[in-house]
This record gives sequence, structure tokens and C-alpha cells, in this order.
Amino acid sequence: MPLLARTVQAPLYIHVRRGAVADLGRILADGRISAGGDVAVVVGPGQGERIADLIRPSLETADVFTASGGTLDAALELADKLRSRPYDAVVGIGGGTTIDTAKYAANRWGLPMVSVSTSLANDGFASPVASLINQGLKNSYGVHIPFGVIVDLDFVETGPERVNRGGIGDAISNISALADWELAREMRGEPVDGLAASLARMGAEAVLTMPGDLHDDAFVTVLAEALISSGLAMAVSGSSRPASGGCHEIMHAIDSLYPGTASHGELAGLGALFCTFLRGDERRFAQMADCLARHQLPRVPADVGLSAEQFVEAVSFAPRTRPDRYTILEHLAMSPDEINGKLAHYVDAVAGR
Repeated sequence: MPLLARTVQAPLYIHVRRGAVADLGRILADGRISAGGDVAVVVGPGQGERIADLIRPSLETADVFTASGGTLDAALELADKLRSRPYDAVVGIGGGTTIDTAKYAANRWGLPMVSVSTSLANDGFASPVASLINQGLKNSYGVHIPFGVIVDLDFVETGPERVNRGGIGDAISNISALADWELAREMRGEPVDGLAASLARMGAEAVLTMPGDLHDDAFVTVLAEALISSGLAMAVSGSSRPASGGCHEIMHAIDSLYPGTASHGELAGLGALFCTFLRGDERRFAQMADCLARHQLPRVPADVGLSAEQFVEAVSFAPRTRPDRYTILEHLAMSPDEINGKLAHYVDAVAGR
């Protein structure tokens, strides 16, 4: 009988620790990415100078490029610059915008890409997806998963706390996304990848119940690993399905209708809590509501400055953001009046927690 197996794309190494940026040269050499430091380092405009100063002692021959804007044009411009000389790899250091720009540019020429995250806003730093703005709209582009994933806890600690709190919302939203995936299997026969689901679920469950907060290294490490596991889950499944359901449809709808309302993770957590309420899963709803409250994340539309009417409009629009995806929103197919009624009960339920 033949033995069947599959090969899964995964980073060659993962580091979550303090001092990683300053030690980058040794990490790249130990990971057999670049022995001599001939890499292109991509930084954002905010912390670029600080990062450049830190890496120079260990990466003397590296070229440092600044990328800003998070647009497809910026990524293509960076890709052109990467043709100036041969590089062993491209190293993106910063938040999601910088890393996604570096991902896309490296993928353009088949160069290995190393992701060095200085924040924990969402799972994008470890995923095979680059989110870039093209003609005013944010689109997702498939890229090779990073060859290495590094999180520097020193940068996370000194970064904006609200940004990192968003990562908590994004991590636990996987629980809602997985419930939507199971619903799609039950109603439409959509296959569910068990390995991808396990990776996405493990990290989400850990963050949901982990004591501590962003001032605690143990909690921050668990959050970082959960977001990395989420990125791996997407690589295993070949889509964002294990980490994106009705929760992210609502997030994308709010981003489209009311840009700048809140961060990716804040909206994903809010969307996940609302979708969990729609499913009638009282145990999960209580767990998620308590977790979001514990970490001072939004739970009702007013927490992100949206009126009931605006949130109803976003939920109505949400299925159009992912026409091929079946979630609790498509399953219920609610009218605006029905959404408004559900929302009123939802707000009361949250207030009762």
C-alpha cells in the first residue's frame, strides 16, 4: 500500500525574543539565509533610522531601503531597486505595511524573504499574503511564505499598545472563522483542511485563555506564536479560510465604507464576537466577550465610533467583500431590519457581561 504525505511550506526558522534586530546578522547566518550579510533590508519611514543603526554592526554589506505607503506601486518600485545587485535575501523590518511591501517585491524576483516584525497588530507578518492598496482599494496578493519569521520583543514593548492589542482581536477571530468553515462544510460540502484548522485553533485558544497582558513577556510570546500559527494555517490550506470568515467580511466592509475607523485586529475581534452571537454559541460568546474586555478591545459598534445604522450597513455589505465565501452571514442572509434587531439584542448581551 503506498504511503501518502504532503509537503508543507513553512519558515526555515522562527525566533520570538528580545534583541533580535541587533542580532540579525548572526540569525541570518545561522539560518543559512546569508553568510555574508548581502541582503536588502526594507524599513518603514517611522523607525528606519533606529533600525539601520542597530543592524549596521552585524550587516555591514546590507543595503537599506525605505518603503512607505503600502501600495502596489510602492512594492513594484521597491522590486525595481532590488535589481541593482544580487542579494541573498530581502529582509522586511517593521509593521504590516512594510513587511507586505517587502514580501511582494521579493516574490517578484523569487528572492527569499525574511519577516522581522516590530509589532503584533495581526497575523500578516507570517502569512503567504501581501495586502497592498491598488487604485484606492486594499487587495490581497498571494506570495511565498517568509523563509524566516522573527519577532523582536524589545520593539513590541516600546510600540503603541493599541496597535499590539489589535493582534489579540485578530488571533481570537480564528475561532469564529473556523466555525464558519465548519458551517460551509455542513451546508455546501466545502472541504476543511484538518491540519490548517488545528494550527489556527491552537493559537487562538491559547490567547483566549492566557492570563497576563502586553506588559508580560509570557503573554506577548504566546500572542506572537499564535499569529505565526495563523499564518502557517493559511499556507497549509492555500487560502485565508482558517483565519478569515464573517468576522473579516465585516472588517473589510467597515474598511471600505468607513475607512480609518479602527485597526484590522480591532475590527476582526468585534466582527468575530458579533458572528459568534449570531450562531447562538453562548459559551464561546462569553469567552470572547470577556477576553476582549480584559484587553480593552472594542465589543460594540459605539466602541469604534460607529452608529447602529452604520454597523447594519456594514454587515449588509459584508458578504460582497468575499463573494466566494460561505459564513454565518451568508447562511442567515438577513435583511437590514433583521440585522438591526439582532444588533440590539447583541448590544444588550454584551452589556450583560
